[in-house]
Amino acid sequence: MLEMISDKVIIRNMLDIRFIRENPELVEKKAKQKGYGVDVKKLLSVDDNRRKIIAEAEKVRAERNDLANKLKKGKPDESDIQKGKGLKEKLGQLEVQLAPLEEQFMKLLKAVPNMPADDVPVGVSEAENVVTKEWGEKPKFDFEPKTHWEIGEGRGLIDKERGAKVAGSRFAYILGDLVKLQFSLIQFALDILTNEETLKKIIQEAKLKGISSKPFIPVLPPAMARTEVYEATGRLNKEEQTYKLEDDDLWLNASAEHTLAPMFMGEVLAAGDLPLRYVGYTTAFRREAGTYGKDMEGLIRLHQFDKLEMESFTLPADGMNEHLFMVAIQEYLMQQLNLPYHVLNKCTADIGFPNARGVDLEVWLPGQNKYRETHTADFISDFQAEGTKTKVKTKDGTIFAHNNDATAFAMGRTMVAIIENYQTKDGKIGVPKVLQPYMHDQTTI
Repeated sequence: MLEMISDKVIIRNMLDIRFIRENPELVEKKAKQKGYGVDVKKLLSVDDNRRKIIAEAEKVRAERNDLANKLKKGKPDESDIQKGKGLKEKLGQLEVQLAPLEEQFMKLLKAVPNMPADDVPVGVSEAENVVTKEWGEKPKFDFEPKTHWEIGEGRGLIDKERGAKVAGSRFAYILGDLVKLQFSLIQFALDILTNEETLKKIIQEAKLKGISSKPFIPVLPPAMARTEVYEATGRLNKEEQTYKLEDDDLWLNASAEHTLAPMFMGEVLAAGDLPLRYVGYTTAFRREAGTYGKDMEGLIRLHQFDKLEMESFTLPADGMNEHLFMVAIQEYLMQQLNLPYHVLNKCTADIGFPNARGVDLEVWLPGQNKYRETHTADFISDFQAEGTKTKVKTKDGTIFAHNNDATAFAMGRTMVAIIENYQTKDGKIGVPKVLQPYMHDQTTI
């Protein structure tokens, strides 16, 4: 039910130049709100110049085609030969002029971020994210609660010292029943995301309208992507986040959606097959550059961690509702674990380059006496699909799909939340009730 757009797919990530031409002031304003200085005036000037040369080159090609058709009907005279040589030379000159303009144009165009949705708060840092909901009661203890690293390292469940000895700082060995807890979280989430009746229940409880209850398909995606593919998603963060293999054109993924989003690059999907929903599990790798000295304890900000991630492809009309549906799934997962959290509508500076909207769930950590992020939901609109050339054939024509991605569980951070919220006075860890069947009815760690 899908087809290739062409044998060779041109992969790039960008905002539609037609939209920029029609809304130059808005694009510059919205980009600035996201923290990106974009020279729209220069972009449009370069675009005008390249379009003029392209139009002239097309005119010359048409003349060459007309001449070629004429010559097929009879023997060419000297004037025809000279004219053909002149047209070929002129076309070569135009192509030489066009090449640097195309390079400059693409560089300027790829620097323009996706436009934030209208309800995204305008802000210059994550401090201006807006809390829209709180759920659950913070646990009360008759003792001073400990941090997850005090409990985990004290119990021999987390070993960062030996992790550092083998791989350097920000690596850890996770041991014993914490490993069993991680795999119980994976199976628990998969059971929810692949069960249509449960998804119907989540849709009803969230009071969402017009949402399909189609289940997610589990997938183990590649943990690496080629440069052009990664760039097409708008997620390649060379300076701060992404590891590159030295001898290959491959980058390690920093989350499963980085290789799920380009899954259908260069393909045309059938509208009747949408939504296409996937839940991918990978080990993720992040350099965490610029964070040294921060969160050096425990399982937060490790260079390597495991993650279960949702990704979907929808029609444009369903894109925003799909985003809200994924947030509802995230809330349901946390509520089933009985972990107190709040929901943040992320501001323009914090939603990310390809995002139109972003939501975070932050869980309460009593050992640290603060909320910390466990989930992110990203509404990308058609920005990634334009980059990966992922299209949908509808009765009204072929259009770009809409992408959404959202965390199901970041394993380390979810276990951090369980350790700190379910800790006991004697240093043990309670197992959430919904996870106990996956741990052979084990109630404590």
